Amino acid sequence: MNYHKPVLLDESVEGLNIQPGKTYIDVTYGGGGHAKKILEKLEGGQLIAFDQDEDARGNWIEDERLIFVKGNFRYLKNYLKYYQAFPCDGILADLGISSHQIDDPARGFSTRYDGPLDFRMNTDQQFTGEDLVNDYSPGDLMFVLKNYGEIKNAKALAKGIVKAREEERLSTIEQFKKLVEKYAPRYSEHKYLAKVFQAIRIEVNQEMQALKQMLMDVSGVLKPGGRLVVISYHSLEDRLVKNLIRAGNLEGTLDKDFYGNVKKPFEAINRKPIVPSEEEIARNPRARSAKLRIAQKVENDKEE
Repeated sequence: MNYHKPVLLDESVEGLNIQPGKTYIDVTYGGGGHAKKILEKLEGGQLIAFDQDEDARGNWIEDERLIFVKGNFRYLKNYLKYYQAFPCDGILADLGISSHQIDDPARGFSTRYDGPLDFRMNTDQQFTGEDLVNDYSPGDLMFVLKNYGEIKNAKALAKGIVKAREEERLSTIEQFKKLVEKYAPRYSEHKYLAKVFQAIRIEVNQEMQALKQMLMDVSGVLKPGGRLVVISYHSLEDRLVKNLIRAGNLEGTLDKDFYGNVKKPFEAINRKPIVPSEEEIARNPRARSAKLRIAQKVENDKEE
């Protein structure tokens, strides 16, 4: 299967500060690139890896220290309790869509291939991109396009989708692309399409809801001194991660004690996000938008 080398691989695994005999979590297993690197550095201990995509199981690494969970990372806390790995010593999340998923026409993630309007990360899920574009109300379509794709003419595009589907059900990538391109700014068609596809993918897979749930649970599942390592690829994701590290919540609201000291469960390891080098971007253009943030749970944080 076509899984490229993960973005910021060395930097992200180094960020975990791996110690012998500890328990680490890779919530986005994919091609197993991060997992392999973690296992190379881990003496004893265990690694629990999550992926809701059945295809990821085909990249299984034979190692008795590795447990594979076919599930969404939004259920991180429940699974860690089930595997008696609660609390853990480090969590790594690479929020990008894998090259394998993008390059498989049947999944419908890429604008480069024709195929079904699918967009599902978990192929066991019933709801697809076809259901979204054909069944959502104009208002709901506009919300998805505006909030998850930052489409400036979201209202006009939503109306265009509704009008087109009244004549013929939208079911293929090529069919949908031809419609969307009519609303794209001149000379920016490719970027516009990418944003529209991103918006649909995020909504179909409930990506923001899953990320919020996982991030809200992170403080409770990490041991004091444990590391959180997150690679994000668009501003919606990065803002949530940044807020969590800065303020301990997803809104970024600072909570102060009686003396005016800010109370927060994390300390940022890197003040500014780490980004790929020009050399890495040249090897893998999809790395261009990646941002890596690393944080450590403060030693004196008390859980309720």
